[in-house]
Amino acid sequence: MVELDKQLDFIMEMDLLKSVYRQALVKSDNNRQENSAEHSWHIAMMALTLHPYASEPIDINRVVQMLLLHDVVEIDAGDTFAFAADEALAGQHAKELAAVERIFGLLPEQQYQHCKVLWLEFEQAETADARFAKAMDRVLPLLQNMKNNGGSWRNHQIKKTQVLNRNKYLAGSAPALWQHACQQIELAVQHGWLLDQ
Repeated sequence: MVELDKQLDFIMEMDLLKSVYRQALVKSDNNRQENSAEHSWHIAMMALTLHPYASEPIDINRVVQMLLLHDVVEIDAGDTFAFAADEALAGQHAKELAAVERIFGLLPEQQYQHCKVLWLEFEQAETADARFAKAMDRVLPLLQNMKNNGGSWRNHQIKKTQVLNRNKYLAGSAPALWQHACQQIELAVQHGWLLDQ
């Protein structure tokens, strides 16, 4: 029962992810801020739906696990805005590593190690699974901002080059989605939602 107690403690800790708010706006709910739990679920659904576009063989089960786990560290480390200045990001990685140890450390050893390995793989984005997962994480805010007339891009005066750079994982991992993203980015510039820089 000790193992079950640890697993249940971890599950209840996950509830805290619902209180971590992101810059992305939920258009369907009066433009309130999206929370990180919603984001993780949404990108996992996106990966399940769009995995046929992956240009490399991927294990969709591993991809979904990465997407469900990757933001868990925000419970302790908080969310950082995708386009935050470097000084705002200073020390964030160290905070996230500490969160990996504490939060995944609530689990029994074998599950803790499994989650930690997947989290690190996602962060490093050196495998096909991780690159596709990273691409899904990056492209969803693009789609959300497009559906919301620029959303947080407009609010923060984001540049075209920033969004292109943020979505670079799509180019190699899902070229058809990259082409679509580039078209959307150009459309956003035309509408004045992104700065043409």
